[in-house]
Amino acid sequence: MSNFKKKKLKVTTVEDEEDLLTLYREYLVSLGYDIVSSYLSANNIMAEFDKKFPDICLIDYRFSGKTNGLDVAIKILEKYPSMPIMFITGYQLLNKEIEKIPILKDKKIQVLVKPVMLREIQKTMLKLTE
Repeated sequence: MSNFKKKKLKVTTVEDEEDLLTLYREYLVSLGYDIVSSYLSANNIMAEFDKKFPDICLIDYRFSGKTNGLDVAIKILEKYPSMPIMFITGYQLLNKEIEKIPILKDKKIQVLVKPVMLREIQKTMLKLTE
């Protein structure tokens, strides 16, 4: 068990690569976190969000189709402005994109650029939910 674990968080993950989604889920569950929902696409996230209200959302940036991770974050933050969001992405310029969107300003948002160490995901989650 990691030294960083302080509380059991409820986590929602959105990642279009099934292997990464499984990796994140298995790693976080092994540490005692509760994965309340996992999505392979950005579709229908809000349909279950209210029922399984997480403590934090882990979101990839790029998905197939027109929707991207910023679109997902905006939908979530329009309804839940204090929701911590962690992007895990290969898109290195995401922080610059975030700066351009007013609703994302001064929110609990962190970007981790792939490849990322699993331990860094946990550390960042705990920092965002303090």
